[in-house]
Amino acid sequence: MNVIHLSAECYPVAKVGGLGDVLGALPKYQCLSGLKASVVMPYYDRKFVRENDFEVVYEAASNLGNRPFNFQILKERTNKLGFPLYLVHIPGLLDREEVYAYNDETEQFVAYQLAFLDWMVQTPKKPDVIHCHDHHSGLVPFLISHSGRYRNLSAIRTVCTIHNGQYQGWFGWNKVSYLPEIDLTMTGLLDWGGCINPLATAVKCCDMFTTVSPSYLEELSINSNGLEHLFQMEKAKGRGIINGIDMQVWDPGTDQMIVNNYTTDSLKKGKFKNKKLLCHEFGLAVKKPLFAFIGRLVSEKGSDLLPEIIAKSLLTHKNKINFIVLGSGELVVENKLKKLYHGRHKNYNVFIGYDEMLSHRIYAGADFLLMPSRVEPCGLNQLYSMRYGTMPMVRRTGGLKDTVVDFDTPKGYGITFEEASIENVCEAVDRAVKLYSDETKLNTLQKRMMSLDFSWNTSAKQYINLYKSLKHL
Repeated sequence: MNVIHLSAECYPVAKVGGLGDVLGALPKYQCLSGLKASVVMPYYDRKFVRENDFEVVYEAASNLGNRPFNFQILKERTNKLGFPLYLVHIPGLLDREEVYAYNDETEQFVAYQLAFLDWMVQTPKKPDVIHCHDHHSGLVPFLISHSGRYRNLSAIRTVCTIHNGQYQGWFGWNKVSYLPEIDLTMTGLLDWGGCINPLATAVKCCDMFTTVSPSYLEELSINSNGLEHLFQMEKAKGRGIINGIDMQVWDPGTDQMIVNNYTTDSLKKGKFKNKKLLCHEFGLAVKKPLFAFIGRLVSEKGSDLLPEIIAKSLLTHKNKINFIVLGSGELVVENKLKKLYHGRHKNYNVFIGYDEMLSHRIYAGADFLLMPSRVEPCGLNQLYSMRYGTMPMVRRTGGLKDTVVDFDTPKGYGITFEEASIENVCEAVDRAVKLYSDETKLNTLQKRMMSLDFSWNTSAKQYINLYKSLKHL
């Protein structure tokens, strides 16, 4: 079976969040399971692209309404990622450094989809399944069914995975001319709330849609930024499949991004060595419990709560605990976190930005990982942290609810709380401080976490079974 994944991100080519991590791992594990899986993504002027060898496998001209454009399909020559990687290169649209944040983002992603489909029309061997990820490729299921230009693709099955339903790619009907030769009687499939909504279109038109955790599938019917009724109507063709992690990349025993490698057998000494280096780097005391936050500093992650949580917890525990924050996002949150550092520099530090190597060092060196998320479709950080013996402290929502079991329950291993509130998180910190004082118990829980299997093997097989079921539709 031949499956093509369409995504705006793919690690290590371009990553902004969990979407990139998923697309860097899922196709690789699917190929290992016998599937022919590949990724087609936009071209970005980034280090990976500049330093690796690509060949042009297709080039043509297309149009975005009355705007013509030329495009190339580039293929990475060496199969370096464990699966075929293709880039859609469009001069003036898909040739920039950043993944998002451009004013013509609608034009970028519509052109990306059109170029891909134009290529597919001319490809002799069609894929069995096109797997779209988030709204950036959400128009594809509609176009292959309702555009005369892509009529010879109509037999291809489509799957859409929703990594974050809050972002939907809305654009106005004044840009409907971007879409070529569509059946105008079917434009209701494009509409939601009076505009063209690519994510809603994908859910309506794909053969099956998935979410990145079972709990998130349930939550979308209650909270999905205006699409609640749609998810209630289409629930029958939805499946919740929990994300995995690449156990080869995230392995404290072999990770080249950390200084001291360790396994469950050498956990205590190995983790302490990494913590000692991390604390020295950021001016923190190694003997104090170290709490970390890694992620985007945005409301859905609960990051706006961090300054007060940190200040209150340090006061409650009389500066006998440490905090470190790695992330970037909303300017007001960044400024509050930087301002807090000046008064708490002996017990707290912050790195504003994105640093992949530093994130690995924090997972290896921290004792606890804070995730006070308001929305968390799956979450990967808690899976990474457990792999490194760092206890996740999570709000019971989405994938966090599906993957973290409170240590006070039988076979539990993490710390959970119900609300994304300062009070709830501070109470969780209190529990963590108490647990930290019981070294034997904490060490047992750390080993239990490290032994859990959250690899892509199981998830990849679930996707393959889903693809196979589409043959009967």
